[in-house]
Amino acid sequence: MGMNYFHQLGCRSTLWERASTTKLVPWALSGLDLGDRTLEIGPGYGANIAALRTRTAALSGLEIDAALAARLRARHPGRLAVIDGDGTAMPLPDNDFSAVVAFTMFHHVPTPARQDDLFAEAFRVLRPGGVFAGIDGRDTLPFRLMHVGDVCVPVPPTTLPARLKSAGFTDVEVRSNPTMFRFRARRA
Repeated sequence: MGMNYFHQLGCRSTLWERASTTKLVPWALSGLDLGDRTLEIGPGYGANIAALRTRTAALSGLEIDAALAARLRARHPGRLAVIDGDGTAMPLPDNDFSAVVAFTMFHHVPTPARQDDLFAEAFRVLRPGGVFAGIDGRDTLPFRLMHVGDVCVPVPPTTLPARLKSAGFTDVEVRSNPTMFRFRARRA
């Protein structure tokens, strides 16, 4: 995963959790029903857990970083089922979730090909009718500065619809603002 020290501080701050809970998750998921069983890919420090728990009956988090997974287990027992694993090769069964979400983590996947693997895996673990949704940052100078020394491979929002459709998704929608984009797509 690889995040610089200042990026780590920001991602585990109460300020980031508050912004995520009050602005980012509501914008990303506006008008969407996550259903009964949701998977968050890359929950990191857990900033989205409170906001997601109000939208789904069961929440799981797939985390690649073993230390972050252990931290999530210690801090959120009973609120999040933590699964150690890589979003590009999920150790999960097919058709298991009503929703898969990802918040500001695509750019930490080291190559576009592996990002496409993650999209295909999200499709695979979704039930028919399930939704894949979330947000990520746009490739701006402040975004790049925050990620100095990090793995940082931004996803161009203009290419995302075709990439999600290539993974099998339908009803793809991508909306951008100056710093972020949200995406949503369905498994037919």
